[in-house]
Amino acid sequence: MNEAEVLKGFGAISQETRLRIVRILVTAGADGLRSGAIAEALGSSSPQRTSFHLKELENAGLVQSRREGKSIIYSANFPALSDLVAFLMHDCCGGHCKYCDQAIALFAKCTGRPTGEAGAY
Repeated sequence: MNEAEVLKGFGAISQETRLRIVRILVTAGADGLRSGAIAEALGSSSPQRTSFHLKELENAGLVQSRREGKSIIYSANFPALSDLVAFLMHDCCGGHCKYCDQAIALFAKCTGRPTGEAGAY
């Protein structure tokens, strides 16, 4: 992930509603949620406003959408989100921190699907 992509990603989640949407979609996992369900989870956001924010997140590459019948299902783009975290942690301890390296490696494996281990994703 280059610096321009990172700036676009962090720019997209620097807005309160979009950050909340990303957190909702991360919790939903790889199956994602209908746009209407996301608007309901936000509580105070209209479906039209939610769609606007979802498009901004999709343009930044942080969420992806798919059509299922008449519904659009949005899900977190786990590799892109893990790339943002990895970008921040990359220079931790001058690049020689085994804990940061382990965390970055784990983030890279995240798919949003349970692995079968208690509480692990």
